[in-house]
Amino acid sequence: MTEREKMLAGQLYDCGDAELLAQWHKAKKLTRDYNRLDSDNEVEKQRILTELLGGRGKNLWITAPFYADYGNNIYFGNNCEVNMNCTFLDDNRIVIGDNALIAPNVQIYTAFHPTNAADRFGAPRPDGSFAFCKTQTAPVIIGNNVWIGGGAILLPGVTIGDNVVIGAGSVVTKDIPSDSVACGNPCRVIRENR
Repeated sequence: MTEREKMLAGQLYDCGDAELLAQWHKAKKLTRDYNRLDSDNEVEKQRILTELLGGRGKNLWITAPFYADYGNNIYFGNNCEVNMNCTFLDDNRIVIGDNALIAPNVQIYTAFHPTNAADRFGAPRPDGSFAFCKTQTAPVIIGNNVWIGGGAILLPGVTIGDNVVIGAGSVVTKDIPSDSVACGNPCRVIRENR
């Protein structure tokens, strides 16, 4: 099993793997180029997004700056908007349904590390240095017609149902059911959204 296969399966994997680092560096170059474009350069923006993302529907708008780990694990439906300064750590799949609104400064994380330091780093090398830390992942799934408020943080493994509003500044640690308004740290449903 390759390190990429381990990564997508949620197993401990080596972030320093050559294949993973190559894709990571490619994504950093593509996002750098995207973030430097004039905001009205639609042709080049679409070319970069096609090369960067795993898949997307029609009418995707991402306002720069935008940051991703690998890019190719991010999938958008139709009619989605991502506002400025969002960070997607797509070490596993980030799947976003149709008609999503993602406000500024939203962070979506799929990666996490063992809490035990020895499990994170292993034994030190003879020179006293450490290898890349070990990492695990879990996908983040966002349904249709979802609005994620500014500064929200979505943690690994959460699923947000359809027709959900996540309040600004929320930290989503558990699944949020469809047709809900949820907010807080940790994020909790405060009412139905019908």
